[in-house]
Amino acid sequence: MSDASSAAPRGDAAASPDGAPTGPGPAGAPPRARGGRIAAGALLRAVRPKQWLKNLLVFAAPGTAGLLGDPVVLAWSAAAFVLFCAASSGTYLLNDVRDAPRDRLHERKRTRPVAAGELSPSVAAGTGAVLLLAAPAAAVPTGNWPLLAVLAGYLVLTTAYTLVLKNAAVLDLVAVAGCHVLRAVAGGAAIGVPLTRWFLIVVCLGALLVVTGKREAELRTPGAARTRDALGRYSLSYLTQVRTMASAAMIVTYCLWALEDPATTPASVVHGASIVPFILVVLRYHLLVDRGVGEEPEEIALRDRPLQLCGAALLALVGFGVYLA
Repeated sequence: MSDASSAAPRGDAAASPDGAPTGPGPAGAPPRARGGRIAAGALLRAVRPKQWLKNLLVFAAPGTAGLLGDPVVLAWSAAAFVLFCAASSGTYLLNDVRDAPRDRLHERKRTRPVAAGELSPSVAAGTGAVLLLAAPAAAVPTGNWPLLAVLAGYLVLTTAYTLVLKNAAVLDLVAVAGCHVLRAVAGGAAIGVPLTRWFLIVVCLGALLVVTGKREAELRTPGAARTRDALGRYSLSYLTQVRTMASAAMIVTYCLWALEDPATTPASVVHGASIVPFILVVLRYHLLVDRGVGEEPEEIALRDRPLQLCGAALLALVGFGVYLA
């Protein structure tokens, strides 16, 4: 990893060994984080609340099982969602502290609060550590050991990613996709619902599709390869092939699930009809990645209206089919 003081573009603030800006710097440089004072707005942005959207995966297993109408199930699912929001935000904060020197070389990531000097690295690291410890600690009194085990696995995987795996090509894709899968598994663990092979395969392939699309969009950004070791080891053609493979296998798996019931029942008809919006979601996502806007999947989900409409139709049909079944 290159030293921040030598690699930073002209005009950035000088950086201390821990990556924190030490002075106001020339015009246009990020502001100095003074005396560890917590800037509430900067801290709120640093925990990345938009990315909590990923944690909605904990509702997938109870939702496809038709159990979200049960208040107890809904409460456990909501608790799992909160725990994963805390754990993931803690990971983001520690990642930002560790990656601050390189983030300053990235045209978008340089605006993150730690890299921009709006949030003290010590405050970010301390808050991140508290959140990482608070998530499993809050799960212990509930006595829900399956949920605690999945949460612990998530923390181990995210820690391994931060320290080692993020710099290993291919393994970084698997690690981030695995974090998404663990969110979905946590939803089943929280309420004791067994996960079907169809569910796990679709979730695994979908996670790989999204992560690969994110890396591909990052690689299309000029100079982005300097900010991540593994990124420079990929090629656009390789990532496109992985994305195509994952989406093709996912569509086939979903179709096999949707058409599994040979009988013509209302539920089977609705499930079969859900194939159409499912494929449209995948096709729309491919189009957006090809346009180079897949670097932030949560932004796509929040802003792209066609994707939202197709996703809403998919959820409605799947939910209606589960209800009928």
